[in-house]
Order: sequence, then structure tokens, then C-alpha cells
Amino acid sequence: MKEEELKTIGPGDEGRLHPSTVYGPVSSWRFGSSLGVDLILQASVCSFNCVYCQLGSIQIVTLERRLFVTTDRVMADLEKSDWRGADLVTFSGSGEPTLALNLGEAVRAVGERTGITTHVLTNGTLLHLPEVREALCAADRVSVKLDAPDEEMFQRVNRPASNVTLAGIVEATVKFRAEFTGHLDSQVMYMPVNQKMTGELCDLLNRIRPDEVQLNTPKRAYPAGWFVETRGRYDRDSAPAKLSELKTIGVEDAGEVEKMIRERTGLVVSSIYGE
Repeated sequence: MKEEELKTIGPGDEGRLHPSTVYGPVSSWRFGSSLGVDLILQASVCSFNCVYCQLGSIQIVTLERRLFVTTDRVMADLEKSDWRGADLVTFSGSGEPTLALNLGEAVRAVGERTGITTHVLTNGTLLHLPEVREALCAADRVSVKLDAPDEEMFQRVNRPASNVTLAGIVEATVKFRAEFTGHLDSQVMYMPVNQKMTGELCDLLNRIRPDEVQLNTPKRAYPAGWFVETRGRYDRDSAPAKLSELKTIGVEDAGEVEKMIRERTGLVVSSIYGE
């Protein structure tokens, strides 16, 4: 992608490289019909570069927060969308939403306009910042990623920005848990590489005590390059990048993982494979 295409997108931009900040609704196994809000919308920008990311290899790995798109732009795009057909509004899109300085403002504005449950997907890397926790407290529901029980696996699977540690994220998530009055999910992406570490993962879940643990496995392909449709569902045959299938865990293995987490934590568990 050319440098000029990485600049902040402003009102009035149209076309494939400058799509709407609001997309969908798309079908979600966890939440039903989910309307997406993308506060990044320029390439892929995140503080992780997960080996399974549906966006492909992240183009800009950073911890720097800034304004990418204005809340006014989001609200204008919202009015053009089919938001009335959504069960909830999810802030995710082209990267880590807490990198957007206007996250809290946008969540509140969308929630007030629609009256629909607001939801933020985050990797937790910025939860140590009081202003980020405050912004997330504006949401009805927050999901925090937790894919690894130790630092070695964390670095291997999530490939975070420099100086980000699993211990730091867990500590900050525990602090956020104490402040947040909404529904907190811990989302775990299971692959063969981390499947056998469920026992150790339960120790972290017992520290965090989320309202729900959500078990996932990579059902979406890993694209060779970012394209805007990776935010949701797209026609695989017409995708403008080569796609690679990822290794998943099967129904039987997922059932064993789910049973272990229930027994060792007593927490509510939901799985991509269902009950």
C-alpha cells in the first residue's frame, strides 16, 4: 500500500480504499447479528501481530494512540448503515480499537443513537492506562484476548509490540475487571500449539474472573495482505490476496477444553462449536 493511502481518512472519501467506518451487520457465532465499527480504517494497525489474525500480517505494529477517523465521520456512516438490523455494535475493524483516542466518545455516541448493546474487542495491551479503562467503561460489553498462559507462548502466538508482556496485560485486566460494570469476556483462540496449556490458562482465568470465557479456533483464512473486507465476511474466491488455511482444533478437543475450564474455574464457557 502506498504511503499516501496510509493517511488519516476524512469525510467524503469513497471507494475501495476509503470505505465506510461502519460495516455489516455480519453473523457472529457469539453475538448474533453484529454491526462493525472501524476506528482505524487505514491499513491494519495493532499492538499485536497474531499468527492467526484475519487481517493477515499487521502492517503497523504500535502502541501509539492517536485519532484515525473522527466520531462525526463514524456517526455519518452509521446513519447510512443498516444498524436497526443488528443485535449489537462491535468496535473492532482494522486493528486494535483502544489505539483510537476517540474510542470512548464514539462508543457513547453510537450507544446513545442506536440504543443497541455496544461491544469492544481488545487485546488488553493498553489497559494499564487509566484513560483507556475509562473509555472501555463506556461500553456495555468488552472482550479481552487471552491466548497463552506463559510469556513464551504469548510471544509466539500474539507477537506483541516491544515491551508488552503477558504479565502486564493480566495485571491490567484484573484492574479493569474491578472497575468495569458491564459484561467482561475472556476470548481464547485455540490452535494445536496452545491446546495442551489449558490447565495453566485456567490459573489466569481464575485471577481475572470474567463473566464468560469464549473459546474460538481459526475459522477464517490468513490473508497474504490486508484488504478492507477482512474486517468481516468476504467472497473468498474474489479476495485480492492469497489466503492460507490455519490449523484448528476439532469438536472433540474443544469439548475437552471446555469441560476442563468449567471444572477448574466454575466460569460460564461458550464455544464456537456450540454446546
